Amino acid sequence: MAPRLLLNPGHAPAERITDGAELPQALQSFGLQPGDLALPSPVNAHDHGYGIRTLDFGAVDDALEVWIPGLRLRPRTDPYLEALVAFGRLAGTGVGATMHCHNSLNVDRLVGEADAVMRAALDIGIRLALSCPLLDHDAWAYDGGPQRLRPFLSQDDWQALAGTIPSYAPIHTQLAAVEAVAAANTSPLIDVQYGPIGPQWCSNALLEAIAEASALHDRRIHMHLLESPRQRIWLDRRFPEGVVTYLDKIGFLSPRLAIAHGVQLSPDECELLAERGVQLVSNPSANLRLRSGIAPIASTIKPGRPAFAIGLDGTGLDDDQDLWREMRLLYLLQGGRSLSRRLTAQNVFDAAIRVGGQVINASEAEDFTIVDYQALIAEALFDDDDEAEVLLTRMSARHATGLVVAGREVMRQGELTGIDFDAALSELLAQARADLPRLEKQRPLVKALSEATRTYYATWPGIT
Repeated sequence: MAPRLLLNPGHAPAERITDGAELPQALQSFGLQPGDLALPSPVNAHDHGYGIRTLDFGAVDDALEVWIPGLRLRPRTDPYLEALVAFGRLAGTGVGATMHCHNSLNVDRLVGEADAVMRAALDIGIRLALSCPLLDHDAWAYDGGPQRLRPFLSQDDWQALAGTIPSYAPIHTQLAAVEAVAAANTSPLIDVQYGPIGPQWCSNALLEAIAEASALHDRRIHMHLLESPRQRIWLDRRFPEGVVTYLDKIGFLSPRLAIAHGVQLSPDECELLAERGVQLVSNPSANLRLRSGIAPIASTIKPGRPAFAIGLDGTGLDDDQDLWREMRLLYLLQGGRSLSRRLTAQNVFDAAIRVGGQVINASEAEDFTIVDYQALIAEALFDDDDEAEVLLTRMSARHATGLVVAGREVMRQGELTGIDFDAALSELLAQARADLPRLEKQRPLVKALSEATRTYYATWPGIT
C-alpha cells in the first residue's frame, strides 16, 4: 500500500506516493513507509500545560467557577519538568504546536518560569505560543471579589483563606514582564503573547492598556471570553453596551486577537468578531466537562472566512490530550440535523491547521504528522474513501507514528526523539507526591471555597 500525502485535508484527496514522487522538503529525509499517511500537523490552539493533569491532583469536573478553586491543589513542581511532560504528551499524539496559557499569577516569577517553559518546548521540538497571564480584578468571585464569598464560609475557613487573597502588580509592571519574556526569546519556533485571563478578571484600565500595547508592539493577544453562563450574566451587568462592543470600542478586537471558549456569544457578537478578524478557539470537551455548554461555532462559518480553531484546554474527552478526538467531537456536535452538514471536514481541518497556525503566529509553518493509515482502513473494502472523513471518524493519538516540526524529527515510530518521556513523567510524579503533606492540608479549604462559590452564584437571579 503506497504511502499517501494529504496536503489539503477536506479540500482534495491524498496523493499516492510512488517512486520518484516529489515530497515536501521536510519529509524528504523521513522515509515514509507503505501504509503511512502524512498531513500537516494540527495545532492545539488553547491549553494550560498540565504535566500533572487536573483530575490527578483532585480537581474533579464541576461547573467552571466551582471547579476553579481546585486548581489550588496543583502540586508545586519544577516548571521546566511540568512543561516538558505536558508538551511531550502532546508531541506523542502527533501534535507539533500548542498555545500555552501560563498559570502563574506571580509577576516576579514570570520571566524565570517562562524561560523554563520555552526551554521545554525547544528540547522536545514543538512550536509554542506562550500567553503570559495578566489580571488585576475580582479574584475568586465576580462582582466584588473574595468578600462576596465571606458570608458563605465559616470564620475559621475565612481566616485560613484570607491570607491567600492575591494582590496584583501595577499594570505597567505586568506589561513590562511580558516584554521581558519576549526579549529573552530567540527562537523562531516560539511566539510570546499577551494573556489577559478574561475580561471578568481584568480592569478596564488593564484591558485598554493591553489593546494599546498590542497595537504598539504588533504582539498577539490570547484571552478567555464568555465561557460560562455566570460570566455572561456578570459581564452583561458590567458592560451594559455588551463586553464585545466595549472591547471593539477600545481597539481590542483585531486579527491579532484569539479568544478561547466563546460558548455564550450571541450571533451579533460572533459576526462582529469575524468582521474584525478575531479567531475563536473552541474547546468542546472542556466546555462539556465544566458544564458551560456548546459554542456557536457553526454561526462563525462563512465562505472564505473560517474564523475558529480548536484547543484541548488541558482536558480532552477521555482526559488524554487527544486533539484528534477533540476534532471529531467538534465535528459531530456542530454537524446539525439537516440533509447537509453545517460543519464540514474541510472546516474542521482548516480550523485545526490553518487557523490554529494564526493563533500561534506560525501561519507559514510546514510541520507534518505521520499516521498509520493502514491501521485505520485495515478492514475497509475500498481504499479510496475521503481520507479526511476517515481521519475524523477513526483517528486517535495511538495512530500517530511520526512528527516533523521545522524539519526536525520530533517523533519516529511512536517514540519521542528529544526526551525520555517516561523518565520525565516519573520524576514529575515524584515531585508532586513529595508535596502531598501540604496538599492534604489544603483539600478541606478547597472544598469549603468551592461550596461557598456554588452557594454564592446560586443566589444570583436566573442561576440554577
